[in-house]
Amino acid sequence: MTMVTAMDDRARRVRARNRALLAVLLALVALFYALAIVRMGG
Repeated sequence: MTMVTAMDDRARRVRARNRALLAVLLALVALFYALAIVRMGG
């Protein structure tokens, strides 16, 4: 029983880390896109 709980907890932490990494990558993509638009417009 505790082994299943430990594995679930680890999987939840890995999923949370993956979501955080996805958020950072999407923010960087949005930043680069915005910078490109500003540079082309200016």
